[in-house]
Amino acid sequence: MYEVEVKVPADIKAVADRLDELGAVQVDTVIQEDTYYDAPHRDFAETDEAFRVRRETRKGETTAKITYKGPLLEAESKSREEFETGVEDGDDIDAIVQYLGFEPAATVRKNRRVYEVRGYHVTLDAVDDVGEFVEVERETDDEIESVREGAYEVLRDLDLDPNDQQRTSYLGMLLGDASE
Repeated sequence: MYEVEVKVPADIKAVADRLDELGAVQVDTVIQEDTYYDAPHRDFAETDEAFRVRRETRKGETTAKITYKGPLLEAESKSREEFETGVEDGDDIDAIVQYLGFEPAATVRKNRRVYEVRGYHVTLDAVDDVGEFVEVERETDDEIESVREGAYEVLRDLDLDPNDQQRTSYLGMLLGDASE
């Protein structure tokens, strides 16, 4: 499975107003806290991979997931192969990966509001110490180019310019790595 994602900096209040005008449905509100890890056997910054434990809090309930993201697949978006699964206890998985030699690199915290628009998730992100962004994303088995073009159309409908795309991850922005 591939995740096709296009992210642009934006005033999320203005985008929320535009989503209301378009009749978009808000499907989720969540606080995410992502702890990213460095691997003991290779440099993820060099290989363009990511490994994290994510804690999500909705309505006072917290769940955890572990995620691996492969290298970017193209220059036009943040499309990459992704594997993610839930875990029962975020603290336990943190301990396990640290005992295996992985070291915490940084934690990214964000408040997200998620909308559905024409089969795409439109996420309004307020990221601590980074800024405000809009992500348009969708999963696909193999239609990366057409899904990316659809994401660009959603951005245009939101009065956003796909050419303003930011391919650096929130982690990279937090760490000041413009090359990521």
